[in-house]
This record gives sequence, C-alpha cells and structure tokens, in this order.
Amino acid sequence: MLCVVMHSTFLAIFMLILSAQLVKTASEYDPYNVLGVSRSASQAEIKRAYKRLAREWHPDKNKDPSAEDMFIKISKSYEILSNEERRSNFDRFGQMDENQPFGQSQHHGFRSFHNSFYFDESFFHFPRNRDFSDSKYMLRLAQFNNEVLPDSHKRPYLIKVTSEWCFACIHIEPVWKETVQELEPLGVGIGIVDLGFDRALAKQLGAYRAPSIIGVVNGRVTFFHQAVVREHLRQFVDDLLPQKLVMKITDDNYMAFLENWHVENKPRLLLFDQVPIVPLLYKLTAFAFRDYVRFGFVDQGGTGSTRLLRQYNINTYAPTMLLFKEDTVKPVDVIQARGMKRQIMDEFVSNNKFLQVPRLVSQQLFDELCPVKQFHRRRKYCVLLITGDDPAYLPANKAFLDFASANSKDVLRFAYVYQRQQQPLCQALLQNQGAHSAQVVILERRSQAGKVLYRSVSGGWNGSEEDKYHLHEQLELLQKDPTYLTSDATLPELNNEMAPIFIIRWMNAAYDYVLQIYDDLLYSNWREMMPILSLIFSALFIVFGTVIIQAFSEPGESKPQKPKPKPKEQTRTEDDASSRASTSSRPPKKDFVEVTELTGITYTSNLVKLRPGHINVVLVLTNASKSALLRKFAKEVFSFSGSQTLHFSFLNADKHRHWMPSLLRLACDGAQSQSHSDDEEESSNYMGYVLALNGHKKYFCLFRPVFTGDDGSDSSSDTSFSSDSRRKSRSKSRSSSHSRSRGSSRATSIEVHHKLDRLGLWMERLMEGTLPRIHVPAWPTLVDDTTEG
Repeated sequence: MLCVVMHSTFLAIFMLILSAQLVKTASEYDPYNVLGVSRSASQAEIKRAYKRLAREWHPDKNKDPSAEDMFIKISKSYEILSNEERRSNFDRFGQMDENQPFGQSQHHGFRSFHNSFYFDESFFHFPRNRDFSDSKYMLRLAQFNNEVLPDSHKRPYLIKVTSEWCFACIHIEPVWKETVQELEPLGVGIGIVDLGFDRALAKQLGAYRAPSIIGVVNGRVTFFHQAVVREHLRQFVDDLLPQKLVMKITDDNYMAFLENWHVENKPRLLLFDQVPIVPLLYKLTAFAFRDYVRFGFVDQGGTGSTRLLRQYNINTYAPTMLLFKEDTVKPVDVIQARGMKRQIMDEFVSNNKFLQVPRLVSQQLFDELCPVKQFHRRRKYCVLLITGDDPAYLPANKAFLDFASANSKDVLRFAYVYQRQQQPLCQALLQNQGAHSAQVVILERRSQAGKVLYRSVSGGWNGSEEDKYHLHEQLELLQKDPTYLTSDATLPELNNEMAPIFIIRWMNAAYDYVLQIYDDLLYSNWREMMPILSLIFSALFIVFGTVIIQAFSEPGESKPQKPKPKPKEQTRTEDDASSRASTSSRPPKKDFVEVTELTGITYTSNLVKLRPGHINVVLVLTNASKSALLRKFAKEVFSFSGSQTLHFSFLNADKHRHWMPSLLRLACDGAQSQSHSDDEEESSNYMGYVLALNGHKKYFCLFRPVFTGDDGSDSSSDTSFSSDSRRKSRSKSRSSSHSRSRGSSRATSIEVHHKLDRLGLWMERLMEGTLPRIHVPAWPTLVDDTTEG
C-alpha cells in the first residue's frame, strides 16, 4: 500500500514539473517578445519589426551560431502575428496552430498525454529530425526560375510545399521519403518549398497551404489532389508526361516505324521488355531525348511481336534496346541488361543522338552538328550536301550516305540540306547561283554570328565513283592544310522546318489553359478562387449591364427630350459661335467646332485630295436655314470634334443646287436619281442632308433628315402648333418645292429645327464603321449655279 502511495506521489510530482516546464517554455517563446512589439501593435509595426530582425539575423549575413535558430523563430513569429486569425487564437488561448481546438491550452489537463507531448515538441520548436536532408532539395525563387523551369523541359519535377508548423507534413514525410528514393534515380527532379522561408516562390506556384505537392513539366504547374500514397505519386508523375512519347510496336507496324526516319530526321530506339506497359524509366528517357530520338516499345510477352523477336534474335530474359539509323535492317548499337539504369540509358542515347547523315532542319541542330570553332581544340569540319527532295536526287543522296558511312571521322560531320526548304542558307553558300544538280560544300564555323570559311567541291555531285574519289582527295588536302578553305560568308539563321504551325501551337496553348482553369475550379478553395470569380462576375456585369442599358435607352432616344430653356445670353453665344464656324479657319477650341464652307477653292483640298483615312462630314443647307442648321449641326457633332480624322464642312444648296443630284446619279442607285424631275432636284429637297465623304476611297455615307417630335426649346410661335398641324406641315414639306417651303415660314421653322435630331446616333455608327457605304467612280465638279440665268 505504501508503495502505491509513493508511486502516485512521484507521478504527480513529475506531472507538475512537466506542466510547469511547458508553461515556462510557452511563456519564453512569445512571438511578441521575439519581434519586440507590444500586444497592441499594428500590422505595419509588426512588419517593420520583422524586416529589421530578418535582415539582422539572416544566416547569410550573421555568422552567429544561433543565427539560424533565431531567424526561424523570427519567421514563425511573423507568420503567427501577420495572420489575424492565428494572432487572435494566440491572444485568447495561447495556441500557435490553427489545427488545435479552440480553448484547449497546453496546461489544461493530460487526458491525452502522448498526443499533448507530440504537439509540444513541434510547438516549442524542438528540433525535428532532418535525416532526409531537406536542405539538399530546398528551393528559392531565383533558383526555381533560373534552373528548375528551364530544366523542366527535359525532366519532370516533384515539389513538396511544407512548413515547420504543419503537422500533416510530418505524417506524409515517410511516404514522401520513399517516393523520392524511388523516383530520383529514374531522373525525376525533387524540390521542397517552405512557406515560411520563401513566400514569393509559394505565391508564384499558387501554393497557399501546406502540405501541397506540385508537378512541373514544360514550365507548367500541376497540383496533386489525391491521397499521398507512393503509387498515386508515381502515377501522378507518369500523367505529367506527354501521352505520345513512346509508340507501341508490333509485327504489323515496326517496318513503318523504322522507315520513318527519313520524315522525322531522327534515329529509332526500340526497347524490348516483358512488362505489358511502358516502364516509367523508359518514358523519362524518351522525354529527355524527344527532340533527337524516336522511341518505341515492344512487349515481349504479347502475341503480336513473335516475328519481331525472331528477326532480331532478342533475349527474352533481360530488357534489350536496339538503335537504328538509316539502315532499318541492322541496328547500329545494342544494349542488354537486367537492371537497366538511367545513367546507362542516357549514355547510350547520347552517343547516338544523330543519324549518320542528318538533314539540317533547324538552327539548333546546325549548332550541334557543326559547332563553332573553339580555341585549344581540334578543328571540326562539316561536309554539307545541298540537294533536293525530288526522286531525281535519290541516287546522289544514297551515294553521299554510303561515302559518309565509309569515311566517318571525329573531325568530319556529314549532313545534307534541301535547297527548297533552306533557300537563304543555300544562296549564301552558292553565292546566289541556283544549283541544278546536287552540290557539296565543306565548311568550318568561326563565330556565333554565322561567319564560316568554306569551299565548294567543283564539278557538283552525282554520286559516281569519280565524285567520291574527288571528294576524298579534297578532304585529305583539307586535313593537311587548313587554309584550303578559301571562301568566307555570313550564314543566315536556318528555318525551323519541324516547328508546328501557328494553329497547332495556339490549340495546344488553349488546351493547357482550359485544363488549368478546370483544375482550379475543381480543386481550389474559395480563397484562391476569389480573384478569378471576381474577374468573371465583373465581366458578366459589364456585358449584361451594357445590354440592359442599351435595351432600355434605345426606345427612349426615339422620343424628343425637352431640354431646359436656355438664357438669352447663352443662345446668343451659340449663334455667334455658329456664325464664326462658317467662315473661320482658326484651330478649334474646347467650345468651338470648325465648320468650313465647300466652295470652288476649298472643294479640291477638303474632298478630292483628302488624305487617306480622313472623312469630311458635310451638311447641306440653304440661305434661309443656314443659321438654325449650323447651330444644330455644331451641337450634334461637338462630341466627335476631337478626332483628328474628321473634318466638318457645309454646302450651300442655293449656290450649288446641281451637286447633290449629280452625286446621286454617280452612285449605285443612280437610276433612281435620274428619274427625278427638275423640281425634285431643287435645293430644298436636300436641305438638312449630311454626307460623310471619303475622298481617297471614293465613297460616302448618307444621313437623311428624320423628324422625331416636339422640342421644348422652340420659340413660342412654334410651340403653338398642334400635333396635327405639325404632321401636316411635315407631309407637305416633303413633297413641296423650294419656293413653296419658303412661303411657309412657320412650317419651315419646325422642320429645320428637327432635321438633325438623330444625327448624333448616325455619327456614332459612322465611327463604328457600321453605316452602308455608297461608292462613286469619281466626284462631281462643284459648279456655282447662281450665275445661271
């Protein structure tokens, strides 16, 4: 009994000591104390304190042994206090992680002692075991942009986003470790991003929470959204790779695969293995060398490859790789091994990246086949055959391939080029003389700018034994005397014959963009989606808002609006401005529209010889309606007067009454214009018409007066008319002659006032380019009709 009591007493004392130690440690690690700010500090003060301390304790600048630990404390303290939710939790409950239930403090009991102790180890920053060397894979922003992104075009990258305060990151650590140990030897790049150390990189990746796993291929970022299991991560890397890297080869298609070297200009590599699916190691190798070699896979266990295995005598007990070049019957290199390693495969493919006589299809290939001369290195020469793709050139091309196979040396690189596809290069080497037969040129590159020394082999190349002997003789002379190359030239950059067309590149980019949007919509949380949703709703609001406004505004615009009566002084000012517009040629002011009269002097410059792209908007008026129409015209076109391509003029129909009928006769509807009587050609018929004249392209757009209703700004005499009187006066004015319209001053006043009511809408359509255009073969002459008897 005494032993039990003593045991209970010791256990109670131990628990009290542990609890006191935890509370003491928690009080010592106060983020406010670490940053040196008060509990009422604002976010700006916290940020300034963090920047100052981070610069002071950064391990790269501070050589103190405790600088790294202090820097981590500073970063984590700022991470807590910069987040209002975490800061509130710490102020209320003393907790530093949002995953702990609210109100559960570290010293509130020990119902789950082991869990509480596990929490405290991470909470009080007891050092975690980093035996997996996370620092080896830690990424920074500059390193990611300068190294990882370019390298992702050769191999995929698997990146883990973590944080010191992330407990889920600890749980996935064993799976992550096993996955890295499996995938890194296969050639997969590994990276780790810490949210507390490099927020800029995390923001660029779009990673806002830990843990997150990201794949990067060809510069494109893809998030992993499944359970963190090794098989899922392996499949995730497999799915990141392009789908058609490796072609399945059987007895039915292997000959077509091998003979297609001529089209793709690449060697062919066949892997024979017992597994039914393409191994990930082989896919990664194919991804790294996809620009140089075409890869195929043969399932040895399948029934469709029996003839293929028998023809090449394949050992079914170990994976085998055969590499073919121009010869589709006999491989140029073979490798067989039970444990195929990535290093072995890379070395095997690197030594056979090019055909024996490859075709120059891009500048990149030319740079690799014919490198620029480097000092302290042995000279390398390119023997280039300039030929064609017609069947007539096939014997010469085959003879050049045979010669290259028999004379392969380290200092010589044989290649050929099609003259039709690479005309600038061939013209520079042939000195702008077209070759009717194949030609051989020996060259040595001297600079990156394209300067080369070269010599054309005389006599051309038809593949005869004499040509082979002559070429061999000149190559021997070249190795004895490097000055044998007597000509020099600067070669242009080669065309990329294998580049996809624009529509294919656009479709691929659009597919990637849609796939990224779909992935974001399917898996992203609301916080990450807020910018995209805000953009979408803003666009929808603008589009539908514009449609609704137009739908409700257009019917209202057909009704006359009653503007407020203007003071007499303002009316007199507008009259003065309109009168000045008819004669003045000064530059327009803010409240002034320059309107020039079309006369025999200004007609040629303002219409016939109008600069391209410029339009002259011409108002047709009479002596009686000049003042009223000009005032209305200046008001309607004032908002368009800022355009540098619009000019405004008026034409006096009393002086030039035959100009409008002549213009309409020349237009497309000239037949209708010719049927008008002489009375209909009077000036009053066209009073208030407005024409937009394009002198350079010889077309015009026509505005006909439209009466829209009453206007409160009319004089008292005008407003006394009833609606019936106005309708009668309008119908009469449309059919009356010029003399009759002058006889009714009241009707004329009403009609003149409303002739330009819809001109503003017409001007908007003119600026949009939606008005119908009437073309004329030539502009009629402007004749002064006042002199006619």
